[in-house]
Amino acid sequence: MLGNRTRLDPGARWQARLRPAQVILAGFVFAIVAGFILLSLPVAKAGPGAASWIEALFTSVSAVCVTGLTVVDTAVYWSGFGQVVILLLIQVGGFGVMTLASVIGLAVARRMSLRTKLNAAAEVKSTGLDDVRVLVLGVVRISLIVEGSVALILAAQFAISYGRPLGEAAWLGVFHSVSSFNNAGFALFSDNVMSFVDDPLICLPLAVATILGGLGFPVIMQLRRHLREPLKWTMNTRLVLWGTVVLLVLGTAYITVVEWNNPRTLGPLDWPAKILAGFFQSVQTRTAGFNSIDIGGLDDATLLGMDVLMFIGGGPAGTAGGIKITTFAVLFFILLAEIRGEGVVNIFGKRLSRAVHRQAITVVLLAVGVVMAATVALMLLTDLELGVVLFEAVSAFATVGLSTGITPDLPVAGQLILALLMIVGRLGPITFASALALRERSTLYQLPKERPIIG
Repeated sequence: MLGNRTRLDPGARWQARLRPAQVILAGFVFAIVAGFILLSLPVAKAGPGAASWIEALFTSVSAVCVTGLTVVDTAVYWSGFGQVVILLLIQVGGFGVMTLASVIGLAVARRMSLRTKLNAAAEVKSTGLDDVRVLVLGVVRISLIVEGSVALILAAQFAISYGRPLGEAAWLGVFHSVSSFNNAGFALFSDNVMSFVDDPLICLPLAVATILGGLGFPVIMQLRRHLREPLKWTMNTRLVLWGTVVLLVLGTAYITVVEWNNPRTLGPLDWPAKILAGFFQSVQTRTAGFNSIDIGGLDDATLLGMDVLMFIGGGPAGTAGGIKITTFAVLFFILLAEIRGEGVVNIFGKRLSRAVHRQAITVVLLAVGVVMAATVALMLLTDLELGVVLFEAVSAFATVGLSTGITPDLPVAGQLILALLMIVGRLGPITFASALALRERSTLYQLPKERPIIG
């Protein structure tokens, strides 16, 4: 003690100076570095020697950012130890580094400090500090329930229908359950899940877990409390639910119709399998990244439509990527209000705050700028066509993980660009930009207003 003030150690003073966005970025970087070190060990690779630095780094980034893009075949390149490391990285990335730290703090100290609450609130997008503890514990509870249930279904199907030994079936069930709920898209099969394209007991549990993870934890928790009381649903819950249903239906119809006769994708399947595959790919395109059909064989029109679905993504404060359904919906209602000549934006009987207008526009413009810059850079580094390069860039930014197969063949610089896109996409453009800002400052004055000509 010094007078009435307690001296802080250098680490505590350093942490106190960091804003929540910077702490979140530092936490993800720490998790990525830890995964990189573990995957660089010889024991993590199935064959002789150790993984190269870019293979270990890219895989670690992809797992922590719950994306699923890979530069090696996860099923055969990594040993059992390496696959366990990937699974743990997916779980850490899905929980959120600060959320996991809060859980550990609650388990050890039975309490959360104000700094921990601020960091966790920033990560889970909580609107207040009072409900952070409940939300954090709810994240853990929901994750374990969904992952456990889906793992049991998958394990039973792998064991009964495909003759896998019980231990192997259990491992496959757990890995793919965690990967699907956390919207990661990593699979322990060389063809992802293409071998199960017509198996509803594999595809549907994976799809359900993906949808639940993509809704976002606040939505799931509110539905659990007020499932039969829609009048108590918040605007966020309503936007996410309506947006999810509309995008799933439109995505399923679009992919199924365009690919119906494509001999490289849906063409050889019977009509029930075509509908199942179209639905499954619609679910995975918006957030997770599993594929039951050959993405490289898709029509260019399908790839462009999937670019849009990936860019929109899933619900906020969950494991999904993209600009989020709520951001897209807010922009849609702003557009609708402007066309109608209305002075305010009303959604589901509530007036939208003007601060949300600015935030939504900022997210979209930053996202478009980041994706376009990365696409141009990748085209300068390779001789690849715009369609496949754009698809890969959007997939990385939206943390989806679908690929036309070009990622392993990109130069190291190109793979590093995709890795950076995954980090920006997982944190969100605003959080990432805020973390990189040297300092926050508030303007103490306002300039005169003037209106330029628009349109």
